[in-house]
Amino acid sequence: MTARICFHASSVRRLRVIALMLVLVGIVSRSTLAADRPNILFILVDDMGWPDVACYGHAFHDTPNIDRLASQGVKFTDFYAATPVCSSTRSTIQTGQYSARTAITDFIPGHWRPFEKLVVPKIEHYLQPGIRTPGHVLKDAGYATGYFGKWHLGWGRDQQPDKWGYDVTTYQLGADFKKWQREHGRSANAPGPKKIDLLTDQTLYFIEQHKDRPWFVTLSHHSVHIRIEARPDTLKKYQEKKKPKEGVNNPAYAAMVEDLDGTVGRIMERLDELDLTKNTIVVFTSDNGGLRKIYTGVGEVVSTNSPLRDEKGTLYEGGIRVPMIVRWPGVVKPGSVCDEPTTTADLLPTFTTMGGGKPPKQPIDGADMTPLLKNAQANLPRDAIYFHYPHYHHSIPGGAIRAGNYKLIEWFGPTSADSRFELYDLSKDLGEQVDLASTMPRRVKQMRGMLAEWRQRVGARMPTPNAKHDPKRAHEWWSRRTQKPLDIEAMRKRYETQKNR
Repeated sequence: MTARICFHASSVRRLRVIALMLVLVGIVSRSTLAADRPNILFILVDDMGWPDVACYGHAFHDTPNIDRLASQGVKFTDFYAATPVCSSTRSTIQTGQYSARTAITDFIPGHWRPFEKLVVPKIEHYLQPGIRTPGHVLKDAGYATGYFGKWHLGWGRDQQPDKWGYDVTTYQLGADFKKWQREHGRSANAPGPKKIDLLTDQTLYFIEQHKDRPWFVTLSHHSVHIRIEARPDTLKKYQEKKKPKEGVNNPAYAAMVEDLDGTVGRIMERLDELDLTKNTIVVFTSDNGGLRKIYTGVGEVVSTNSPLRDEKGTLYEGGIRVPMIVRWPGVVKPGSVCDEPTTTADLLPTFTTMGGGKPPKQPIDGADMTPLLKNAQANLPRDAIYFHYPHYHHSIPGGAIRAGNYKLIEWFGPTSADSRFELYDLSKDLGEQVDLASTMPRRVKQMRGMLAEWRQRVGARMPTPNAKHDPKRAHEWWSRRTQKPLDIEAMRKRYETQKNR
């Protein structure tokens, strides 16, 4: 019979100190020390817009599992991808730094417009040596660490997540995983649309293999990025479903969203079966805002971020505000809502605190969000959050700052005198329709100064005037990888929805 002993908080702290000392001398293993730590499941979606989930207001999409996650946790209304595209935002997640500091400010390898007014800055194509990721931090804290799915922070084999603190990735799965699939009635030859089934299988396998010790795993889906792919039965449902009067309500896109939601349900169900739910934190978010159509302007309209303005690749709310849900049994009040501005750069320090890890010795721009998880009405100790996107994509190069309810966007020009500014009060104008810059010059000046000082502090790379500017060719897109013009028609076909094939 095991005795149950209760300790005061001070006693627990002393015991942890003793345990840490024992780890240093090798008497107690890290896994033993971490035995009481919560598991952490991080679900990262590709290109999911803020209103794409039913619990965020979408009237056409059915997302019962993500909605249930929100009802059991906290829903963030003002959570931001730190940039409007994938690689740069993912760099902020892995480093706790703004992308202006990581210098991965665009997607990798990206594109550019060689005859535009501005020459955009060069980007790094992988995380820099010495950087510590959440994988490193939680591994050191005694966690088993895994990463499955989209990485997009380097193409070489030596730049994959297993080289950045994640012990188990697709590369480490072999015959045992395939056997597990067969035993669970899964087929290695049926990865599912956008590989959602395969990636979910890999994540579930990792969880089951490490169920007796703390684990941290990232499930990084390729959905809901175009090209749209969905199960035939789900697609049929939305083709026959009555559409709301407003919105794009693309049946294929809606089906893809629901298929992804189903994988969330699979994992939640398995956590229940393994009796891990009460000791598992689930974090769900997206790497940037939703896509309306390809940045080339050619192709079908996929979705809308309404009531937010614009889309992926822009600094308007539609490009950077994304869904964010955290379920932490016993800590987060079920069904709570948090409207504190937060960002993907906050995730590393938050994961660190969740797992009792040691903060890495590198500049950290993000803030620990756990006070918000314990009290959704709390505030974080900072004056503003910042954005830097000095590239042509769905809009021109620019930067932004949100301080309180006000948001300032700076669109870069060949000189500082050519830059222009837009100011919005998001508490009254979520759709960014009323530009207050001309009526609030003092606030513009103050926020402009804060943004400039921040860029200097983090070493932001800036665009420069283009001596080869040619208005007649400014529209041309070129590939960084091939150093040649993009084939616009080939891109249209590549991203065409399966229903049109």
